[in-house]
Amino acid sequence: MSEAENRPTNFIRQIIDADLESGKHSNVQTRFPPEPNGYLHIGHAKSICLNFGIAQDYNGLCNLRFDDTNPEKEDIDYVHSIQKDVKWLGFEWAGDVHYSSEYFDQLHGFAVELIEKGLAYVCFLNGDEAREYRGTLKAPGKNSPYRDTSVAENIALFEKMKNGEFKEGECTLRAKIDMSSSFMCLRDPVIYRVRFAHHHQTGDKWCIYPMYDFTHCISDAIENITHSLCTLEFQDNRRLYDWVIDNITIDSRPHQYEFSRLNLEYTVMSKRKLNDLVTEKLVSGWDDPRMPTIAAFRRRGYTPASIREFTKRIGVTKMDNTVEMGVLEACIREDLNDNAPRAMAVLDPIKLVIENYPEDKVEELTVKNHPSDESQGTRIVPFARDILIEAEDFREEANKKYKRLVLDKAVRLRGAYVVTATRCDKDSAGNITTVYCQYDPETLGKNPTDGTKPKGVIHWVSAEHAVNATVRLYDRLFSVPNPGAAEDFHEVMNPDSLIEINTAKVEPYLVNAQPEQAFQFERQGYFCLDNKDATDGNLVFNRTVGLRDTWAKIAD
Repeated sequence: MSEAENRPTNFIRQIIDADLESGKHSNVQTRFPPEPNGYLHIGHAKSICLNFGIAQDYNGLCNLRFDDTNPEKEDIDYVHSIQKDVKWLGFEWAGDVHYSSEYFDQLHGFAVELIEKGLAYVCFLNGDEAREYRGTLKAPGKNSPYRDTSVAENIALFEKMKNGEFKEGECTLRAKIDMSSSFMCLRDPVIYRVRFAHHHQTGDKWCIYPMYDFTHCISDAIENITHSLCTLEFQDNRRLYDWVIDNITIDSRPHQYEFSRLNLEYTVMSKRKLNDLVTEKLVSGWDDPRMPTIAAFRRRGYTPASIREFTKRIGVTKMDNTVEMGVLEACIREDLNDNAPRAMAVLDPIKLVIENYPEDKVEELTVKNHPSDESQGTRIVPFARDILIEAEDFREEANKKYKRLVLDKAVRLRGAYVVTATRCDKDSAGNITTVYCQYDPETLGKNPTDGTKPKGVIHWVSAEHAVNATVRLYDRLFSVPNPGAAEDFHEVMNPDSLIEINTAKVEPYLVNAQPEQAFQFERQGYFCLDNKDATDGNLVFNRTVGLRDTWAKIAD
C-alpha cells in the first residue's frame, strides 16, 4: 500500500484532493489559530492533528497563529504553553509563530476601507440597546439610529476611537450588512470595540481591538491559507467570513470548512466549567491529571503517539457525536503495552518471610524489562529473605479462581522462585501483617522438579532494598458519561477520581525514573513519574491507565 493510500480519508481530504486535481490550488496551507486565553484541551489536540497532519501529508505548510484580539483575557504564559503542547504532540509550524496582532495596522486599514465603501459605521448604542435592536431568532432586528451616518463622519469618529477619545463601551464600529438576516451573525456585527488594555505583543499602541470574526478571515487571507478548518459552531459565521473577504481589497480567497468538535465521555470541555474546577480547587490546577487539558494528559503519562492515534481513530466528520473514554484509554494502553518497560511496585505491602532462605544472603536477579521486546534489555532486582507483597495477594483459604498465595499452596514470585505459604501473623484487629513461606531453590527460571506448575504469579520487592514512593491512582473525574448535561456538575463528580497512596514500596530500579517516563507496574497498571511533584528522594508516580477497562465492566 502506498503512502497516499495509507492516509486516513475524510470529507476535508476529499475536498483538498479535488482542489489540487482541478488546479484551484497548487499547494496546501493550513493554520492552527488558538486564542492565548487558556490551556489547550483534548479537543484542540484534534484540531492540531488535523491541521498539521494535513499539511504534512500534502507536503504543505501549517502556521501557528495566535488570534490575540482580546488582551484582557490573554497572557504570554498561555502563548508559551500552547507552543509547548504543539511541539509535544510532534508538530512543527511553518516559519515564525504568527500573531493576529501583527496585522493590526492592516486590519485597521481594511476597517477604514469598509467605512469608505459605506459598509461600516460607528454605533453609540449601549450593550442593552444593541441586544434589543438585534432582534431574535424569530424576529428581525431594527436598524441602529446611527446606521446612516455619513462616510466622512464615520471616518472621523473611527479616528477618535483609535485615538482614545471615547470610553470603553461608549461606541463600536459595526459592519453594515442586514438587520433582517436569518443569520444573527450578519445583523450588523461589531468589528471593532474600545479597550484600554495592555497587549502582550503590541503594548499600549492600540486602544481599539478588532473582533475575532473580522480578524480571523483577514488573517487567513494575509497568510494565504488555502483551507481554513474550524469546528461546527462557526458554521453560520462562515457567511460573515465570506462577506468580509468579498468586500475588502485583498488577493487571497481562503475558504472555511467546518468539522464536528470533540465531545468526550466523563469530562467537560467548557472553558468556564474547567475554570470553575480550578478556581474552586476541585482539582490541583490546569495540569491536574484528571483534567482534559493536553498538559494534564502529558502529566498523567499519555504519549504524543497515543493522542495522535486517538484523533486518527475518531476521524473527522460533520456529525456531532460523543466519543467513549474507552477509545482514548485503549490508545494509550496499547502504546504502553508495546513500549513501557516493566517494574514492580507494591502499593499495600505486607511482609513475606522466606524461612528457609539464608538470612544474610542477597541475590541479584536478572529480570527482563519487557516480556517480548528484547531491545529493552534487562535490569538487576535484589532478592532477599524478607520481601514485600500486596496484602490482597494472600489469603488463608480461597477457591480455585484465586490464583495467588494461599496457605499450603505454591505461587511463583515474578522473575524469582516458587514459594509455598505455611503460616501467618495478624495484628489485634485481625489484619494479616506477616506471611511465612518456604521456597524451592531449584525453581529460579524453571518449574519444580516434581512436575507441578504453580497457577499464579505475584509481584514483590525486597523489604531491605525497596524505595518509598507516593502513588496516585487517578480515575475519571466524573461518574456519569455526560456531566455537562447535569444540572450541577459538582453533584456528578467521582469521589474516587484520586486515591493517593503514601506507603507504596517500589524496586530500586525506579529511583532513576525520569519525569513523564512510563512503566507498567506488574499486575497494577501503567504509571509515570510525575513531572511536577517528584524530586530526588521523593518519588511520585501517577497512574495513567489500568491494565484493562474496569469501567466497561461497570457499564455492563
